[in-house]
Amino acid sequence: MPIQRTTMTTNTGSLISPVGIIRLLEVLFTCVAFSLVAHKNAWYTRTGDWCMFSWCFCFAVTLLILGVEFAGLQARMPVSWKNFPITFAMFAVLMCLSASIIYPLYFLDKNRGEMRDYQIAATTFSCLATVAYICEVSMTRAKPGEVTGYMATVPGLLKAVETFVACVIFVFISDPPIYDRHDALKYCLAVYCICFILSVVVIILCVGECTGWLPIAFDKFLSAYALLAVLLYASAMIIWPIFNFDRNNGGTPKRPRGCSSYSQSLCIWDKQLAIAILTAVNLIMYVIDLLYSAHLIFIQV
Repeated sequence: MPIQRTTMTTNTGSLISPVGIIRLLEVLFTCVAFSLVAHKNAWYTRTGDWCMFSWCFCFAVTLLILGVEFAGLQARMPVSWKNFPITFAMFAVLMCLSASIIYPLYFLDKNRGEMRDYQIAATTFSCLATVAYICEVSMTRAKPGEVTGYMATVPGLLKAVETFVACVIFVFISDPPIYDRHDALKYCLAVYCICFILSVVVIILCVGECTGWLPIAFDKFLSAYALLAVLLYASAMIIWPIFNFDRNNGGTPKRPRGCSSYSQSLCIWDKQLAIAILTAVNLIMYVIDLLYSAHLIFIQV
């Protein structure tokens, strides 16, 4: 039996293509952002840790993607290369966007000086990284009639948004716990957890090319899951405000005066309001997801 030898060849075209140039800019912008902050040690607390993690994580994974495509190792990776890069790019948009909002909000010093200049520069490069990742998502998402991975479609990209929004809800609802005052609020937490887990499962199945493991057709599973998520989030959208802002159910309809004293963090009432808004945002995302999933025919994951 003849022996087939394979040689690894580099693909320089991947670096000078439009998407490759965008990824090089992403590496540059995120590297400059975290380098400026690290140079002046201009971050602290968990919010600062999140900003640094976002920039460093996006920098490292983008560099990995560039290396894999330059070396032509896509076929050897244990993930679907039709789904992984754009899935990461969508999460990178959300991570860099959150860092671009959080960092100046919590760390931009009011006094002018060298520290402030570094912080402004870091925020600027974080915003540039966000724009670069948005461009990558726009360039690599599925076009009409194109056969590609599920995560490159609108419902696939929405899965990333839904999971990210759920993560933000978990942060607000758990520090301190504001769901243990009533069983109805625990139900809302269960809704957020169930939908989050199912969205993560869909992403893992697509990126890992494991959709064939499902006992039913993947498109039917997506439609059923989207319908379930809409119903669950619709109920949470009603229950959460009732038991947090209705005085008859132990809620507080108006913002307490004590919330004004919170300069570096949100008070309980602000977090309750933020969760209500994010619940509405995710409900809209799931409704759009359901509409797209119900008419999705082309999928090849």
